[in-house]
Amino acid sequence: MNTTLDSKKLRGLGIASLLVTALTLSACTAPAEESTPDAGDLLISQEACDRNAAVGTITYISGYGYSASAGQLDVFLAEELGYFKDLCLDVEINASGANGQQLVSSGQAEFTALGSASDVMLAAANSKNLTAVATYGNTPPFSIFANEKIKSLKDLEGGSLGYFINLTPIASAMLDAADVDVSKVELIKMTNYDPTVVTRGQVDAIVGYASNQPENLRAQGLPFSEFFPSDVGVEGTYNVMEVNSEFLADNREVAADFMRASLHALQFCLDSSDECIDMIAQLAEDNGQGSAFPRDQLERTWNVESQWVKDSNSGLPGTQTAADWEAEYKLVEQFGNVDTLPAITDMMDETLVADLYADGELIWPGN
Repeated sequence: MNTTLDSKKLRGLGIASLLVTALTLSACTAPAEESTPDAGDLLISQEACDRNAAVGTITYISGYGYSASAGQLDVFLAEELGYFKDLCLDVEINASGANGQQLVSSGQAEFTALGSASDVMLAAANSKNLTAVATYGNTPPFSIFANEKIKSLKDLEGGSLGYFINLTPIASAMLDAADVDVSKVELIKMTNYDPTVVTRGQVDAIVGYASNQPENLRAQGLPFSEFFPSDVGVEGTYNVMEVNSEFLADNREVAADFMRASLHALQFCLDSSDECIDMIAQLAEDNGQGSAFPRDQLERTWNVESQWVKDSNSGLPGTQTAADWEAEYKLVEQFGNVDTLPAITDMMDETLVADLYADGELIWPGN
């Protein structure tokens, strides 16, 4: 399940998002026309309901289509389960896989999700008006998966390494930490997302999204090697939610309730994964993306990514601190090919999501 992008309207680009970037903008999932609940049916105060309803439609862009990823899956489920409606929020989701950052930055959308903090940082070097409000884990989502003959990253010297869009700072840091002479590695920009090009020897290795292509190979029972950032001491982050900075400044409590509903749905998916995956798979099917996001793939993805959420430093999904980003910030400075980076605290809001929790539990429904 995921974020969106179009009209006024989600991984930075993780490898998983690339699977759907070619999908048409017709995959917009807009909620049915709804009326504000009667006062007696409200879960929150009339004042809060009126405040949330007054902002009108909030648009979320999913750059990963219907991928089962935190910051995406939960937004779709918050809409399906009625959590946005419970908080008097009118949310429109576009799941067609476009550049959510550009749309949010320009004010055509309010929220989108990216694959890691480094994606946020690279965007912040060139874009304004974006604030990260949630980070969903402290596990870099990337891995380098390779033909089984590759026993170490050093074995890539004299061989080939595929990548999508760009060689991520995390991947560059992995190669550097493994003392790989990159000048001896043929770097190939990939256009084919079939992971079996590695097992068939067409390319020696690929920088992939660890919950996607390698899991596909595993499901097929194909032999391959896989190298993770943690193998060489490289630290990073998993999935970040961004909001239009002006919208956040003008409507902070509304933005908080959007995140509250999404995180409530995220907890549902952590607690009831089978039901959650059934729902997102059906949504993908209903919106013409069933072939891109079949249920078995969604389940494999969520089995991996839900653990990344559970393993987050704080144990409270979505909470973030500048310290969580520091290691990745240094990697982007070294490997991101950017002249200058804003300070971490200029790119994130450390308190919006943290304030939604009390005694280790998400405050629901608020007041």
